Amino acid sequence: MKKLFLIAFFAIITVSGISQSWVSDTNHSRLGFTVTHFGISDITGNFEKFSVTINSSAKDFSDAVIELNTDVSSINTGISPRDKHLRSADFFDVEKYPTMTFKSTSIKKTGNNLYELSGDLTLHGITKPVTMILKFRGTTESKGRVIAGLQVTGMIKRSDFNIGGSFPNAVISDEVEIKADGEFSIQK
Repeated sequence: MKKLFLIAFFAIITVSGISQSWVSDTNHSRLGFTVTHFGISDITGNFEKFSVTINSSAKDFSDAVIELNTDVSSINTGISPRDKHLRSADFFDVEKYPTMTFKSTSIKKTGNNLYELSGDLTLHGITKPVTMILKFRGTTESKGRVIAGLQVTGMIKRSDFNIGGSFPNAVISDEVEIKADGEFSIQK
């Protein structure tokens, strides 16, 4: 009886898969954004301090549950005075709203290694549902570790999160393009 139970237990695990927790490699990951200035040039930046955790039992991440935590004060556009202004109450108000989070609510396969990733984004004290495109870029091995590559792209509106309300769309685009690239390894 005990032997039958163990065989059934391992069969269930094999069929259902075991959820593994993956964490972002901060040296090989980037959380970036782009806005248009005066309708004629793109301004890019990134957040330097963030962490992403993914729980998934599928090799292609088709069942992934993703959580992102970001230190908003780590914003970096390469221009110190602009970064200081972006941290102020005119934009992100990092004193009052120091973190940005994303928690996925669903993932839907749309093509070969492509998914529609939906979740709740909390930014500037406001939580809104957003949908992004997730691309699974495959896995490789390095130093005995499996490393997975994922890319997330999409668009949000800064007005949805009450950011930079005194700056019209003609000055800074309301649409903010998001592009995040990450390398992940299994958390031990």
